Amino acid sequence: MAGTPKGGRLAALKNKKKHGADFYARIGRMGGQASKSGGFAAGEEGRKRASYYGAIGGSISRRS
Repeated sequence: MAGTPKGGRLAALKNKKKHGADFYARIGRMGGQASKSGGFAAGEEGRKRASYYGAIGGSISRRS
């Protein structure tokens, strides 16, 4: 059942039972605290970069 939605739900239940109900919140918090970069669009320079590359992506999009 590995790799199926049902298997994922069972694994999540087992993790919560074994490590506590706040397991996913705790590991997410650890990842957020470890991050130092601030993300792709951090700061003034980053906002310009995000806008520039977003426009490029939007112009080549095949969606109607």
